[in-house]
Amino acid sequence: MAEGAEPAEVAALRAALAVSPENGPLRQLLGEALLKYNLFTEAGELYKEGLRWEPQNGVFKLGLARAFHGEGKGAEAAVVLEDLLAAGQGPARAHLLLGRLQCENGEMKKAAEQVKRARELDPTLKDADLEERLEPFLRPAAWGLSEGDAVPKAPPPTGEEADEDVDEEGRVRARADEPPGTGVADLERPKVNFADVGGMEAVKEQIRMKIIHPLANAELFKAYGKKLGGGVLMYGPPGCGKTHLARATAGEVKAAFISVGLHQVLDMWLGQSEKNLHALFEQARRHRPAVMFIDEVDALGANRADLQRSAGRNLINQFLAELDGLDGNNDGLLVLAATNAPWHVDPAFRRPGRFDQILFVPPPDEVARAAILRVLLKGKPASAVDVAAVAKKTADFSGADLKGLVEQAVEGKLAQAMKSGRVEPLGTGDLLGTAKRTRASTREWFATAKNYAMYANQGGQYDDLLGYLNLLR
Repeated sequence: MAEGAEPAEVAALRAALAVSPENGPLRQLLGEALLKYNLFTEAGELYKEGLRWEPQNGVFKLGLARAFHGEGKGAEAAVVLEDLLAAGQGPARAHLLLGRLQCENGEMKKAAEQVKRARELDPTLKDADLEERLEPFLRPAAWGLSEGDAVPKAPPPTGEEADEDVDEEGRVRARADEPPGTGVADLERPKVNFADVGGMEAVKEQIRMKIIHPLANAELFKAYGKKLGGGVLMYGPPGCGKTHLARATAGEVKAAFISVGLHQVLDMWLGQSEKNLHALFEQARRHRPAVMFIDEVDALGANRADLQRSAGRNLINQFLAELDGLDGNNDGLLVLAATNAPWHVDPAFRRPGRFDQILFVPPPDEVARAAILRVLLKGKPASAVDVAAVAKKTADFSGADLKGLVEQAVEGKLAQAMKSGRVEPLGTGDLLGTAKRTRASTREWFATAKNYAMYANQGGQYDDLLGYLNLLR
């Protein structure tokens, strides 16, 4: 297949549909083929035309939503799906896709409800990645509990607390016979540092000023009565390297690194989540100086005004107590947290001594995008790819977007290789062509964040974001 040519499958179906434009099943086959080859814009136009023929066709509506999602138009996809489900036409796949959109927007509870509904309609339908992200929110369903049911208390312990198990690389892990969610996390001594983070010099400089210099000049800071450690809240679009930055920060100061996942904290038993959280903080305190990283912190520290159940409020109160060091000495413990939705985090977390430092992590700049592309292309058959040219044409792309871009380009070359029987090297044109058909996933996030930054910035916490958007007055 020549570069830029349509796949043979798509061309054949398009020719057949031209002869019979009102053939609904044929239109659906073409739509599926377009989605298969990531031709989302073309698929969207095809389904829109089909809906002009059949306005209530649920299959076309779902196809249109999938096309919008592929283009990065999450809001448009959600509107179509909500209309489809409101009309009572929604299949299980529509619920699953809406759940993914809500999850990407940080609405974890709503997303879990959609996944549960999809399971009811079609138990065979799976989205492993989505279900893994929502696992803590789906867990009660496995026990037959509904939202209003009382949460049972945890059974008394049947044995002694498990001791830490340290492997030869110095990582602390739970025992093999220990159930998940017991508050023990892997402990690392990261070898990566800021030299391994391409570009993003402005962000790294802020981290140096707020985190690294105080730890590197500990005695000087102590002389002025300043405690080492504290909390920093990183926010920004998903897929922009917040986790990598946190790990590199620990490597820069040669500190222990503990990454905390929601599954290690949240538990269905009343009071157990608070115990898990305390155990994780105690583990971090034992290995000071340490960097404790908590991703999706809005799920643990949601605004209490939005919570109806006391269990969630108790966990937030425990979290605040741990940050304040009421149950232990936090000197030398740095807590880094990341969220895509800082406006959903309880305001109490931003008080002095807690997450009083807020850091905006933007999409990688042009230099960083070029560095990321070099890493992604390693080990792949590529012919002198001009990563600088590709980086220039991928403004606002996150690291995850760039990974998807390379994977789509590779799939295209793989299809050619299967037909020719020989390895077809990936070139600059392949990546640039794929970039033209791909929309940066960060743009939808910026559309939402812009409203919060402009109208809910009384404390100045979003000044960095406004400056990035050139809206700061």
